[in-house]
Amino acid sequence: MSSSTGSTTGGTPAAATPSTSAGAGTSGSPGRLAEETAQGRTTIAASVVQKIAGIAAREISGVYSMGGGLSRTFGALRERIPGGGTGASNIAGVQVEVGEKQAAIDLDIVVEYGASIVDLARAVRRNVITAVERMTGLEVIEVNIAVNDIHLPEEDGPEAPPVPATPAPSRVE
Repeated sequence: MSSSTGSTTGGTPAAATPSTSAGAGTSGSPGRLAEETAQGRTTIAASVVQKIAGIAAREISGVYSMGGGLSRTFGALRERIPGGGTGASNIAGVQVEVGEKQAAIDLDIVVEYGASIVDLARAVRRNVITAVERMTGLEVIEVNIAVNDIHLPEEDGPEAPPVPATPAPSRVE
């Protein structure tokens, strides 16, 4: 392993190349970490990176949920099917591409009404990059964020109309 191609914590490695392995992605194919020693090689599945990115994005206050409306609907249906709630493709709103040394992440999020989308996206991006790089050693070359919807507080569910304490008088005789 050449010392100039190792991952760095705060910046770009000296010889960064956008190399990705052909089989890597969210299909469950393992991505390879640049850590290859005489004792063995470490591989990280794309689904692991996908889960880390999804959890890191949800940690930020102002992110209501992940995924577009359709992917959230299918995700809710999959969770009700026995055995349907596992696997990389079930992490709504998170797509990753994992190479030998780098990862690219795409997020679809729904934000809470009132949150600054620019500040929220900056915080999500920073948290996702930090979490993925710290836990996997892969360099995150980009985190693309698509805001698909804004959650309004009154969308939480149908509230029952208030029940009057006394019956209203009849308007007709």
